[in-house]
Amino acid sequence: MAKKAAAPATITLKHLAAALAEPHELSKKAAEAFLTDMVDTITGHLKKGDRIRIVGLGILQVRKRAARMGRNPATGEPLPIKASKKVTFRPVKELKEAI
Repeated sequence: MAKKAAAPATITLKHLAAALAEPHELSKKAAEAFLTDMVDTITGHLKKGDRIRIVGLGILQVRKRAARMGRNPATGEPLPIKASKKVTFRPVKELKEAI
């Protein structure tokens, strides 16, 4: 029998806030508030269609997906898929090499 690989840990906003609070002499609550505001700011810019470049991490941007025809996997029947928007992330070279 093959062994299952352990699932990677999920790091939440609270984990990030706790990790940043100590070295920057902030309370966990203040660090979490800062990160929450950062996420809200990024979301607002993405809604406007802006591209966000975070040095050392990568680029976030919204891309449009055209309407297309898909297939129901159970029946094979064709069905229309509506046009949509999605957020894409492109990591910088340094991040790719670090991983």
